This record gives sequence, C-alpha cells and structure tokens, in this order.
Amino acid sequence: LHPASNMKILTSIAALETLGPDYRFSTEVLTDGTIKGGVLQGNLYLKGKGDPTLLKKDLDQLAADLTAKGIKKIKGNLIGDDTWYDDVRLSQDLNWSDEPFYTGAQVSALTLSPNEDYDASTVIVEVYPAKEVGGKPIVKLTPHTDYVTIINNANTVSSDHSRAISIEREHGSNHIVIEGVIPVEGSMARSWVSIWEPTGYALDVFKKSLTENGITFIGKGNATTGVTPADANVLASKQSMTLEELLVPFMKLSNNGHGETLTKEMGKVVHDEGSWDKGLEVLKDVVTQYGVNGNTILLRDGSGMSHKNVIPANELSQLLYAVQDETWYPAFEHSLPVAGNSERLVGGTLRYRMNNTPAANNVKAKTGSLTGVSSLSGYVTAKNGQKLIFSIMVNNYLGSSSNIRSIEDAIATELANHEF
Repeated sequence: LHPASNMKILTSIAALETLGPDYRFSTEVLTDGTIKGGVLQGNLYLKGKGDPTLLKKDLDQLAADLTAKGIKKIKGNLIGDDTWYDDVRLSQDLNWSDEPFYTGAQVSALTLSPNEDYDASTVIVEVYPAKEVGGKPIVKLTPHTDYVTIINNANTVSSDHSRAISIEREHGSNHIVIEGVIPVEGSMARSWVSIWEPTGYALDVFKKSLTENGITFIGKGNATTGVTPADANVLASKQSMTLEELLVPFMKLSNNGHGETLTKEMGKVVHDEGSWDKGLEVLKDVVTQYGVNGNTILLRDGSGMSHKNVIPANELSQLLYAVQDETWYPAFEHSLPVAGNSERLVGGTLRYRMNNTPAANNVKAKTGSLTGVSSLSGYVTAKNGQKLIFSIMVNNYLGSSSNIRSIEDAIATELANHEF
C-alpha cells in the first residue's frame, strides 16, 4: 500500500540508526585568499552541507563573525557551494502541481528557511491591502530577497468584498504571481512559496547580511555558484540543532523537505554520494535489518510524496516493534504526533484529532495524506496498560478525506478502550 507520509517513519528510523540522535549539519564560510588591512584578497565561499534549519539570523551571525576578524571589504567574488549533494533538486515522482509550494520545495545542500518551522527553500509571501480602494496591495517577503520577482496583479477593493488572493510561483522561474482582490482594512494573505534553484536564494540573502554588517565588495563582487578549493581556510561556521531536535518539526509537522534532506545526507555519509539513489539504498538496508521484508517494499523518496512508495501495513508494524530496544528509540517516539494535544509541537498533525477520547494524549502516531491515500501508524496504550502497535493505510478512496480520518480515529480509540 502507498504509505503517504508514513514513509517518514522509515526515514527517521534510518536517520537515527545511521547518523545518530546527536548528528548536526554544518554550514561554512571559507576563503582561498588572505586578509590584509581589512580587505579580504580572494573569493568568499558559502559552503552548505545540507542544513535545512539555516535562518537569516544565522547568515547575519556568520557575517558578524567575518567582521570580528577585521574584514571590511572583499576583493573577489561571493561563491555558493552546494556540491555536498548532487544537483538533482526534486525527487523523481514529484508532481508539477506540488512543485510551486512548500510541500514540494527543492532540495539543495545550501538553502535557507524563512522561520522556525524550517520549511527550507521557501520564502514567506504576505499580501496586505493598500490604504485605499484601487491601490496595489503591499507585498512583504520573509526573509527579504531580490532573488524572486513579484508580479502583483492583485487589487485592493472595498470592505464589502471577501478576500480572494492567489500566490503562486511560475514553473521554472522565480516569478511569483499574485492575483485576486483583498478588501481595504481586511486581513493579509500569506503563503510559503518554494524557490527555484535555492542555492542562489541563500547566496542573495547572505550578501545582504554582509552589507548589513558593513562588509562591501571592491568592484562587481559577483555572487555565483562554484566549488570551494580543497585548501580553502574556514573563517566561520554554523552547526545546526541535533537530529533528535530536528525530528520534532520533521515528524510533528510532517515536513517533506526534511525527509528528502535526511535521505540525501544518509547517502553522503555512508556512500559519499548525496543522492536519492544512495540515500534510499541506506534506508532500505536499515529497515530490512529490523525485519522488514525487502521484497515487499518499494522506496522512491524520503517524505512519502511519491505515489509509487509501497509497503505492507504489517511490515510497518514490524518496524515499529523492532526499534523499541534501540538507545535512540525515546527520541523517535518523542517525535511522533500525540493525539488531542493542542500544543503545536507536541500534538502536531494529530492535535485536533481524537480529542476527549481515551486516545487523547495516548496515541502517538504518524499521519499521512495524499490524493486517495490516508494513513496512521504508531503506538497506543490499552486500558490494562498494554502497549499496542498499529498501522492503518487506506488507498484508492474517493470522497472526503475527513471521513477516512474518522475511521482511523475510531480504530485507534477502540484500541485505547480495549481490555485484554
């Protein structure tokens, strides 16, 4: 059956086993030049090593670190290095219809997240009404970047209209088109929009951070992509949060980009190739060592966005059972959404489900949803204290997804109610 985001169970388990709960990603600023009299004579390299949690404030800190080393000017170019992974940006089965949105964002070893949900390779676009009817709505980007072009075709209308704003990036470009109407004095519209070729996005924002910290370029100072020389010196670096901490937004909020990044990172660490092929090879090796029958599964990505991933529900239950003795298991269990818990980073995608039932604050399970696919797999404690493992996967349904979720919730609640 297609697991949808239940695929993330396999990815997180493989990452914990392969990388370890204390694993961190890194980002480095390097140079092949020398510093003389406040001038860096040479190129400045921003080398990404996959960190999906890098924020504008982190780039600001890296720029401040350069200032602290006495750098005021750069006589050279700014070069972004994303060669830690291959240059394949999207998993092979991702639909075009998903690609403009944060759920289908591109994967690069050098990228940026707009806020602490860590939706890497996206920019937050907010549309506010103009002060008067007929005016162009005001558009705000977080973080601010000139890497995208806003095409604002929207209008501000009178307050008796309802808001109808669409924000979408054109395929194959960074033209973000805003259409529709927004009432004067009405609420703003917001969207997380994916970036086409996100390496350049991180580079653009880093160049702004350098300027804001008083570092200027002598001459043109082109921002481009390239490879860091082997003998380059590290001037500053940033370590990410640990994998154990990253699993919380990954699993609770079902972050697709994290699943794909972790897949490539496993390929890089084990096979020295940051690709989907090598990462999925590692993933399959790990889950089969826990008793999953490799002849019954097909793995195509790390997030579950593919409609070609397949795994029997029983094999998923087997995996959830077999990992319980691992030292990292508490980190895995902690990452699972908790039914009926309203705290966003506790309840996650289950925070509004199974409220006021024996399953509330009891069921810890991963959700999954694609067109025609819904899944829920995890753990629940029965009335007598016995821990149960379940995997529910529904494929090829027509109609309302909420009806399917109510069936999943009823099964999980029945298990919570059960006495042996």
